[in-house]
Amino acid sequence: MARLLIVDDEKNIRRNLAMFFESLGHKAQAVESARQALRALAETPFDLVLADYKMAEMNGLELLNEIKRERPNCLVILMTAYATVENAVAAMKAGAYDYVTKPFLLEQIRHIVERAIQLQNLRQENRALRQAIDEDPLLISRSPAMMRLRESARQAAASDAILMLTGESGTGKNVLARQIHRWSLRQDGPFVVVNCTTLSEQLLESELFGHVRGAFTGAIKDKPGRLEAAADGTIFLDEIADLSPALQAKFLRFVQEQSFERVGDDRTIKIDARIIAASNRDLETEVAAHRFRDDLFYRLNVITLRVPPLRERAEDIPALAEWLLKGASLRNRRPPMKLSPEAASALNRYHWPGNVRELRNAIERAVVLSRSDVIVAEDLPDSVFREAPEARPRGLHGGTLDEVEREHITRVLAESATLEEAAAALGVNPTTLWRKRKRYGLE
Repeated sequence: MARLLIVDDEKNIRRNLAMFFESLGHKAQAVESARQALRALAETPFDLVLADYKMAEMNGLELLNEIKRERPNCLVILMTAYATVENAVAAMKAGAYDYVTKPFLLEQIRHIVERAIQLQNLRQENRALRQAIDEDPLLISRSPAMMRLRESARQAAASDAILMLTGESGTGKNVLARQIHRWSLRQDGPFVVVNCTTLSEQLLESELFGHVRGAFTGAIKDKPGRLEAAADGTIFLDEIADLSPALQAKFLRFVQEQSFERVGDDRTIKIDARIIAASNRDLETEVAAHRFRDDLFYRLNVITLRVPPLRERAEDIPALAEWLLKGASLRNRRPPMKLSPEAASALNRYHWPGNVRELRNAIERAVVLSRSDVIVAEDLPDSVFREAPEARPRGLHGGTLDEVEREHITRVLAESATLEEAAAALGVNPTTLWRKRKRYGLE
């Protein structure tokens, strides 16, 4: 069913067309002038307008231009008893869906309208699918922590400062990085992702910096790297803590100078790219353990944004679930689906150790396996019904990494006479300890 607006100063034509399309199950409204049509369009979201070309005060072409200016998604078919090639060309250039010559048979106009409605439905589905794919779930939030993160990210996006994103796996650091790129002045440039965990050291070096022919076995031709691909855009290094010491040193030079050489080449390449790095590990701990270069850490640690785990933003689970359900239904060619109260309650109670990624997978599974348009509790993975692990005594062998670190710092501070003494005992510098103390509210 579609909403049709029929505009014609001949009463019999607009009345007969309205009655005909109403008999086909559509909703049709008939008006006699372009002015009345514009008022009707301001009140009702019509899918299609059938308008006469020759009318007093404002003709059909002028009406078409007004509609396209105010309602660009509305399709318009022009009707005329005075057909000319010039008018037809002008109408199509102005964005008319079709141009029909009077007199016409009702079946003729029915076929044209049905094709237009099919196109309109397809466009609506495409818009919904694009929104479901492109819309950032991190923006769907009532959590104060997430709202602060979003505002900080948007403000940082306006600069070219290096960003470090931290947080557990599955929280959406890669999604946030892409959104920062979209918010930035580099949004028309490339957004290039390098996952530092998926390749061996040699392959990752080639992937990142590129190589020349003969640089190593299998290098049969020159190949530019991901850094070159990111010129004038953003380079996102996911899980940067997994870079080997040799690659850390080579990447440090790029961070400092925005220049590098391909593997096997001595020609220096210089590019302009914004750097965003991410890690699910505490890089300060990695530095203290001598697994990550301190000079690279300080270069990268310009602006750090922590993405909270899903359990810290539980108020967002219902909206996230609905958003993910919409996207999964479209991807799997299912009709619009909804969650039963029992399924929604189970999602809200679960502790989601895998964060948003685990929630996405649970929803996807339910959509594929559900036998109806309603997701019931039985459609969800068994893991969703497991109780959260019982709290263990918090020490060096229990609790999250942050909890263990906070407790350890608290104990060392209590046993030390000065901040410097505590920093020495912890193997960090006093400035780092001061920041950690502030972060954990130990002042």
